[in-house]
Amino acid sequence: MATTTATITLSSADLTDNALGLGNTNTLYKAGGTIGLEKAQSGVRTYTSTGAVELLDESVVTQDGANKVYIKNLSEIATEYFEVAVQSEVIGRLYAGDWLWMPWSAGSSNNITVNPSVATTMKLEYTVVHE
Repeated sequence: MATTTATITLSSADLTDNALGLGNTNTLYKAGGTIGLEKAQSGVRTYTSTGAVELLDESVVTQDGANKVYIKNLSEIATEYFEVAVQSEVIGRLYAGDWLWMPWSAGSSNNITVNPSVATTMKLEYTVVHE
């Protein structure tokens, strides 16, 4: 049985009066159980125009399962961003180098869309770990 573990480490020498270092690791399990998530889909997408585009829909995962989503803006231009929405509700902007990690309760109206800020070539990478 395969399992997936997510790890995050945050550190800063000047965020507070003293150096700061935080870290956490979590094994990703199927909904309501102790069996690890064992499926993943990932890729890099290139966008050359503005306007909301569906990135992920419920057909790629188990609906209402323990789905986890990672999205990263690969741009190196500080002002370029992707606006990210779930069910047409904007949850935020990912500027150059920014990323997000979130749970996703996929359903017929809970698709994830992205909207590039410019019509030049912008790339993002994504991964969905799911049941």
